[in-house]
Amino acid sequence: MQANIFSHALMILATLLISTSFPVCQILAPKLDTGVLTFLRFFLAALIFLPIVFFRYKLKWPTPKKLFQYSLISLCLIIFFWSMFEALRYTSTLNTGALYALIPGISAMFSLILVREELHFGKVLAFFFGIIGCVWVIFRGDIGAFLSLDYHQGDLIFLGGVILMSLYMPLVKYFHSGEPVPIMTFWIIVSGAVWLFLFNYKTIQEVRFLEIEFSILLGLGYLAIFTTIVTFFILQFVTIQIGPTKVAGYSYLNPVAVLLVGSAFFGQAIPSFIVIPGIAIILLSVFVIQKR
Repeated sequence: MQANIFSHALMILATLLISTSFPVCQILAPKLDTGVLTFLRFFLAALIFLPIVFFRYKLKWPTPKKLFQYSLISLCLIIFFWSMFEALRYTSTLNTGALYALIPGISAMFSLILVREELHFGKVLAFFFGIIGCVWVIFRGDIGAFLSLDYHQGDLIFLGGVILMSLYMPLVKYFHSGEPVPIMTFWIIVSGAVWLFLFNYKTIQEVRFLEIEFSILLGLGYLAIFTTIVTFFILQFVTIQIGPTKVAGYSYLNPVAVLLVGSAFFGQAIPSFIVIPGIAIILLSVFVIQKR
């Protein structure tokens, strides 16, 4: 019981940390190429995490099979990040926000297939109403704005990223074979950095790293430690403890957390009362998903 409470508390912390990455990335994006920014985020995270796993767990090179599994998990993340940045060239943040709300439901279906997680009728309803709550918060209760959405090429690109992101947590549970979670986290981050380097090596070669501003380095350090190492560790640890379906359910809290963090720490407008029904629906949906 206490372990479950601890796991849920960790997921709330991870949700809050993830929500801070959006405004921080928004500040850094105009100053650095997004591909380079994401690569540096993963590279610094791997560099910072290396001595911890090396001295604590006597780090060894994984078997080819495990390396392939870690690389497959990280590829889901990397393609999701790429699809988000690429999609926003053709579509709006509202469109991507609406599509992002599909991740928990799709992830639950993958969990049913890969790790045989039960998906009873109550949870199905909770996922459905979770999507409604997210859309309500994203569109500030303006149903007309949602119904008038015009989907484009960018939405198809992002939908592909959403499907792969939905695979991330079920794959963590499916591929975990008893190794310490920090080891798994480290190799997923390392393989992610390798993927990002391969996809962005031409742009990376053009960057003058010694001329990067100190404020950008601070922002990268924050992203590397708190929204990469810490959140990845929490997501993988809790996925193994309570299962990918319950972990995916916490994704519904992201729009709420982004609103709260943005208004509390980044000077964004305080959300109006119109979003309260959406928040209430989200909280109720997450509660039902977390029940046994």
